[in-house]
Amino acid sequence: MSPSPRTLVRHRTRRRVLLGAWLLAGLVLLARAGVVQVLQGPHWEAVALAQHRKPLEVPAPRGNILDRNGNPMVASFERYRVEVAPRELTPGSRDSVVALLASELDLSPRTVGSLRDTARKWVTVPGRYPPHVREPLQNLRGVYLTRELNRFYPHESLARGVLGSVIDRRGRGGIEEGFEDHLQGRAGREVQARDSEGRPIPGQSYLVQPPVAGGDVVLTLDRDLQEIGREALRAAVDRTGARGGDLLISNPTTGEILAMVSLRDGSPAGLTGITTPYEPGSTLKPFTVAGLLKHGLASLADSVETEEGRWRVEGRTLVDVHAHGTITLADALRVSSNVGIARMARALAPGQQYQILRDFGFGSPTGIPIPGEAPGTLRRPGEWSAQSPASLAIGYEISVTPLQMVMAYGALANGGKLMEPRLVREMRDPSGRVIHRAEPRVVRRVIPSSITRKLAPVLREVVEDGTGTQAQLATFAVAGKSGTSRAYATNGGYAAGGYYASFVCFFPVDDPQLVVYVKLERPEGAYYGGATAAPVTRATMEAILAARQAPIDREAVASPIRQQPRTSPLPGAQFASTFSSSLPPARTPRAQHPPETGAPVPDVSGLPPRLAVRHLHAQGLRVLLTGPGPVNGTRPPPGARLTPGDTVVVVTGRLGHD
Repeated sequence: MSPSPRTLVRHRTRRRVLLGAWLLAGLVLLARAGVVQVLQGPHWEAVALAQHRKPLEVPAPRGNILDRNGNPMVASFERYRVEVAPRELTPGSRDSVVALLASELDLSPRTVGSLRDTARKWVTVPGRYPPHVREPLQNLRGVYLTRELNRFYPHESLARGVLGSVIDRRGRGGIEEGFEDHLQGRAGREVQARDSEGRPIPGQSYLVQPPVAGGDVVLTLDRDLQEIGREALRAAVDRTGARGGDLLISNPTTGEILAMVSLRDGSPAGLTGITTPYEPGSTLKPFTVAGLLKHGLASLADSVETEEGRWRVEGRTLVDVHAHGTITLADALRVSSNVGIARMARALAPGQQYQILRDFGFGSPTGIPIPGEAPGTLRRPGEWSAQSPASLAIGYEISVTPLQMVMAYGALANGGKLMEPRLVREMRDPSGRVIHRAEPRVVRRVIPSSITRKLAPVLREVVEDGTGTQAQLATFAVAGKSGTSRAYATNGGYAAGGYYASFVCFFPVDDPQLVVYVKLERPEGAYYGGATAAPVTRATMEAILAARQAPIDREAVASPIRQQPRTSPLPGAQFASTFSSSLPPARTPRAQHPPETGAPVPDVSGLPPRLAVRHLHAQGLRVLLTGPGPVNGTRPPPGARLTPGDTVVVVTGRLGHD
């Protein structure tokens, strides 16, 4: 039975609708394709490229940190981490690639075996490798190199507190943090090609923007003096059982810091020399005397009654270590009389006493360009108690940092000018061009030079005949002051039996070139600054004089002390026996001629130059080194008798090359 006309029409209509739908769908697809290809084409092309190219940051090498002579204290170095995907090594190339890796990286058999193990997806080769491995390895399929920049400290822990460290590519503490913007440089950019699984394609990386290295920072520190100070302080801490200590060396004329050493619980990484204030005790007394002289309230020849070393003032009794009667102000400073200084200080009005201490830099930060500096404490007169004037006069009710004390003594040494401390000498761009050079800056004139000329001889007598005799340096004139003060307990108040022992000096007296500061925290046994800290300054100065490249004018340093009869033993004789116990013995042969006056020249042959110089200085003799190398002898020869102040030539180097 044939379909009816109505059925045929319905079928024909259905076919036309389906055909129209297909045509419409095709038109929609064509339109969509046109939109994607023409209008959205650049966008999807960028997406596709992004899937196969990964932008990466290329870290910039940090700048170096150098000492004043250009010796690197911190440097950046490039190393590569090597990783291997064993499954990506084709069977035909696996043996040759592994052999090349073993040869270039000096791999152990165990590591070589792991590289051949196709059961492992990823192997990180132990160690980090120098840049020369990049060229032979960077285009090998299945071998991946990652560049790393690390900081290198050539002298390990030397000056680590000053230098700081780098954590997560950011400077932390010290110069690293203080000069982060200059040292860090500017990172570059590269594009790394990736396969369909997102893995890097060896050899397919493109440097878009090269990194710019950071600039260098040149310090005022002297590497040799820093090492001398560290060894002297470490020996003193070990000898006295102290918890730690600080040692600073500065140039009083320029304010340059030549050495800054801090030890705490055996670690040299701290920087308590600027971060931890303490009550200075008697080392503050010269500034009290300077205030009296500045305001014309006393002279060094004025007398003061010390009441046999005990004086009760405002409900408190001041006590001297040694009893004295009526003495001059100069003698009160020389023997460090608490009673004498405090009684004389009553002439100062509170405002005058506060201002002189403030002018010497106490109670405010010095502005040294590294983070963490503490300002110390100096309360305004309105906050003082009735006991405060006497306490301040002898170094209590005030806290100072070792750096503040060094700069204040620098003002006593240079004629009365408080200098800004300089730790950075210059800054250089990546090409080595100097872009900034720090110049000495006077903060203020504190006292006239006429007053410092009066104080210097008194401070010299402190070393020669007073509380600092163990800082004597043979024929070289030294001026200084010792200090002993109570240490605080962690729960407040003073710790039972806890003391700070300190000593500050400058030399030579007539033309000061160096200020040396030493503080020991809670030494055991003898705790007076003159007994524990002063010998450290002496050992430090002797080592500086023996160093061949020390930043000093040796002719000026060699200026002898006053040549006049003395009732006390010669400088050097007083400390020779104490100091020589830590040195290899020098041999003193019997002279083959009739006895003469003077001391015999010891036989220092075979000793290192520094130790030889120390032995000769201990005899009151000047020393002239002929060069580097071991000591072969002296001129005059061993056994010859010389008077204090005579010069001995130390012959060094190979024999026969005089």
